[in-house]
Amino acid sequence: MARVVVSVTNDLVNDQRVHKVCSSLQQQNWEVLLVGRQLADSAPLSRSYTTHRMRLFFRKGALFYAEYNVRLFFFLLFHKANVLHSNDLDTLLANYLVAKLRSLPLVYDSHEYFTGVPELQNRQRVRQIWEAIEAWIFPDLQHVFTVNESIAECYAKLYHKSLTPIRNIPMRSAAPLPASRASLGLKESDFLVINQGTGINVDRGMEELVEALLLLPEDVHLVLLGKGDAIPALKKKVDHLALHERVHFFPPRPYAEMMAITACCDLGVSLDKNSNANYRMSLPNKLFDFIKAGIPVLTTQLVEVQKVVDSYQIGRTIATCDATAIAQGITSMRQEGKEAYRQALQKASTELYWEREVIPLLKTYEQFRTDSSPN
Repeated sequence: MARVVVSVTNDLVNDQRVHKVCSSLQQQNWEVLLVGRQLADSAPLSRSYTTHRMRLFFRKGALFYAEYNVRLFFFLLFHKANVLHSNDLDTLLANYLVAKLRSLPLVYDSHEYFTGVPELQNRQRVRQIWEAIEAWIFPDLQHVFTVNESIAECYAKLYHKSLTPIRNIPMRSAAPLPASRASLGLKESDFLVINQGTGINVDRGMEELVEALLLLPEDVHLVLLGKGDAIPALKKKVDHLALHERVHFFPPRPYAEMMAITACCDLGVSLDKNSNANYRMSLPNKLFDFIKAGIPVLTTQLVEVQKVVDSYQIGRTIATCDATAIAQGITSMRQEGKEAYRQALQKASTELYWEREVIPLLKTYEQFRTDSSPN
């Protein structure tokens, strides 16, 4: 059986895109080995394909990326493979070098516009290093995928390279059953607004969303489910504004649990700001999770997000990410009610599913079956 080694820098637990890719390849009779890292608080992992998590000395910064790529290089060099599959720029260097040394096909999946992430905005030297690595390798890549058309077009202009967009859409399945609000300490009578995922970070409108609660009736509550670098400051803000009874923080949950909690809410929000290139071109996973869970959405007017919202009429967009605009948007959508969006959400969920979206990637992998003997 032909073997693909897939690599990421995370601990594998919450990366639904990579899990879906690995599962899809396995269903096409590929032997899959997924490589990531082990953290002190990493949850146990059980997958139908093989996984390997490396324990590293460094957890972040330049030393982490250097250590990870060195470790990954030697891992890939001495493990059987027919294809290497690199996810994001922080795994690309090791994959590219080994692919060259072993004459292996390399598939690259860019989950974001990496050099445009906000973490690099004020770190010019670090950004230049990543840009140099990308500029060296990218023109030589043959099989490149990304998460939406805007990022594909951006890379096409930079490197005159064609990329195939594959959006991060949930797998086809029945809509999740809503979790019991009582079991979560939430009231049935409250209007629940949710933001969820592993990227609750700065410049994603959560500070303004908390402030918007001051302009809304007391039975409007906010659910923040997941993790991110904005969480500590948000908790302080909630305490400062005396909103601790209306803002409910939940740690990351397994995907099925996260979706059940999402489905028990009334409105999903995605409020990324147009503050950096990566956010400007983003298409957050949570948008498709909200669709799958059957709840309407309130979003900012980022190009890729607005395409989906306008195409399927599954919610509203706001022109500015401030407390007043957010409060007005929530008020309007509450007055309309979930039922007003039910048919549109069902149509979107019926048409937007991973098994259709992933077809171009699977067709690419069919090209690699000519030699089924790993080397």
